[in-house]
Amino acid sequence: MEGIVIRSMDYGEGNKIVTLCTESGGKAGVLVRGAKKPKSRHAALVQPFTYGQYVYFRNTGLGTLNAGEIIESNHELREDLVKAAYASYACELLDRVLQDEETGAFWFKQLKACLQALKEDKDPAIIISLYEMKILQAAGYGPQLLECISCNHERPDEQLFISPRLGGVLCRACKHFDPPAMPVSSKTLKLLRLFGQLDLQRLGNISVSESTRNEIKKVMRAFMDYQLGLHLKSRSFLDQMEKYGI
Repeated sequence: MEGIVIRSMDYGEGNKIVTLCTESGGKAGVLVRGAKKPKSRHAALVQPFTYGQYVYFRNTGLGTLNAGEIIESNHELREDLVKAAYASYACELLDRVLQDEETGAFWFKQLKACLQALKEDKDPAIIISLYEMKILQAAGYGPQLLECISCNHERPDEQLFISPRLGGVLCRACKHFDPPAMPVSSKTLKLLRLFGQLDLQRLGNISVSESTRNEIKKVMRAFMDYQLGLHLKSRSFLDQMEKYGI
């Protein structure tokens, strides 16, 4: 079945275990024998971000690869530090959120679209923010951004506040329910609402100012931290890259 390598680790002398996000079988761990050997015909199939056709036997637990064929090697993502960092975050996030037996069609398509957009040199910060929105929605934590999460009234001409803890926007009259709620600009809120409705597979080129991009990133980080509470190594690496201006 079709799958994308979201994790790859050494196992024993010359073997690898890969975690695949598959289109029809959820998340699957697969043992690839001899993958580390120099002349292995499966060496390319175990590289991170590889999209391929994987044939494996799996009863319960770990599967064993019988055959495979690369559809997209996605080597461009591994050869560029910035792209590799964002792609690693996308894969690790999916790995941590997606349970083994969950049907993977939606997750698979969003990850595939995310990696493709990174390859096409679209704004990585925007791609990842949109991807995070899709992850939150699919996991049941999609933020309520069209109306106040407390009083359920739309306030089109009023300053609204983002409440990561409550999972949506608050109007001025309801802000006391979460005093630390963050004010949000109308441009950022408009884009966040668009992200809520947009599928990553339909993402075109979005031109966003640096201030809006930073605000979107701040809001999405807060939602991710409050709603999922994950501590990811790849997220820490992205933070380090940002800190040193890479």
